[in-house]
Amino acid sequence: MKPIDVSMTTTAFHLDGYRVIKTLGIVRGITVRSRSIFGKIGASLQTIVGGNITLFTELCEKTRKEAFDMMITHAEELGANAVTGIRYDATEVMEGVTEVLCYGTAVVVEHVGT
Repeated sequence: MKPIDVSMTTTAFHLDGYRVIKTLGIVRGITVRSRSIFGKIGASLQTIVGGNITLFTELCEKTRKEAFDMMITHAEELGANAVTGIRYDATEVMEGVTEVLCYGTAVVVEHVGT
């Protein structure tokens, strides 16, 4: 099975130019992250200056990408070639520890002739 191309993922419930021929179910990727003491100190220093707190931005982006990649792997394992209805959720498990969940519906789609 070919890997899922990111262009075949969407937050919508359909992909333009394709029709769903099989729904395989919910897929997810979950990661749990904590901030290091150095990250907390660096971010605290950035808050003094104001603006974008790049240390946290980078951590959040890396965490979301990791959860997304896990979701794609789960979909590929089910035989999907696309994922629709993608959403993210985050929950603080304990102070400084956050779970990030990326989930969607694994589907098999086929191109609709033009």
